[in-house]
Amino acid sequence: MTPKITGIHHVALKAKGLENYKRMFEFYHEILGLPVVREWGEGENLGAMLDTGAGMLEIFSNADDILSEGALRHIAFAVESVDVCVEAVRRAGYEITMEPKDIVISSEPPLPARIAFCTGPVGESVEFFTEK
Repeated sequence: MTPKITGIHHVALKAKGLENYKRMFEFYHEILGLPVVREWGEGENLGAMLDTGAGMLEIFSNADDILSEGALRHIAFAVESVDVCVEAVRRAGYEITMEPKDIVISSEPPLPARIAFCTGPVGESVEFFTEK
């Protein structure tokens, strides 16, 4: 029998230390508005799961080091308004690495979209994506 994957349950991000964890929690929960599903831990070892609407983002405070870019290039969030997300992130002082723009992904059928990118609190690349 072939396994059947029904979706992505969560993507995990680890921050090095409590200060970076708090920045990450603020970014995803307060600035981008992802609801908290559950939290755990105490002291320097904290974690949380935040609801993205189509899976969860799990965050931890216990990274051994700050990780360099690996195989995962970015997290893309389906959003109602790319521009509203970019303005919220910009007001919070985060770097916008690609301003909002309209694109067409050359696929069959073509996929028109509006996208933008920013750098998240622990160096991760975050994309805001609206299909048109």
